[in-house]
Amino acid sequence: MFKAMLIAGAGGFIGTCLRYLTGKLAHAVFSSPYPWGTFAVNIIGSFLIGIFFGMAEKAHWLSASMNVFLITGFCGGFTTFSSFADDMFLLMQNKHWGYFSLYLVLSIVIGIVFVWLGRSVVKPA
Repeated sequence: MFKAMLIAGAGGFIGTCLRYLTGKLAHAVFSSPYPWGTFAVNIIGSFLIGIFFGMAEKAHWLSASMNVFLITGFCGGFTTFSSFADDMFLLMQNKHWGYFSLYLVLSIVIGIVFVWLGRSVVKPA
């Protein structure tokens, strides 16, 4: 388990660094209030996690260690949205429409509410 944690951490480090660089690049290229950097990592990460899961599940091209490095580590460090998108895909694929709807709505609504709550907790009076 410790070895897998180190492997995931190494992938996460690389993913996080690339997320940071993508954000900086997007900010330099686009002068817009739209969060292009976050959008880019979310979309790219979703595509990559699809490729990596496909390589692991369908083609059996990834070892357990590479799975942890690429999916948990790299994609997790690059964007957690990719995991959310994959979860949503699996719920759709398995036709769990109630869970799909619940997960979608609760993740977005509660996520936004908790960002507000967290900001409110530390906001000066």
